[in-house]
Amino acid sequence: MDKYEMQKRLMNLAIAVIRLTKGFPISQESKVIAYQIIKSATSMAANYRAACRAKSARDFIAKMGIVEEEADETELWLELVKAINLAREEEVGPLLKEVSEIIAITVASIKTSRKTLR
Repeated sequence: MDKYEMQKRLMNLAIAVIRLTKGFPISQESKVIAYQIIKSATSMAANYRAACRAKSARDFIAKMGIVEEEADETELWLELVKAINLAREEEVGPLLKEVSEIIAITVASIKTSRKTLR
């Protein structure tokens, strides 16, 4: 997968998360969760774009580490959304699958980059 395809996937995921939160019931809890999940999902996309402009392999690895952390956080928030029924399974399930795939790609990319430093 090239960087532009990954950028597009991350942008689409961020958009899907934003749209998902628009359907949350109005409550203090859902506002907090919506804020957090939007923040982590959009951060994944922004930090990946920064990684694509990294100045060195070490810089790339560091920035991809942030992508991994934000993806993991997004996965946590999606699992919470599912657990407390803020959205339907058919809405959350595909997003969880996408985040899981993105985490796997990110981890693999970090591992590959670390090998090139040796």
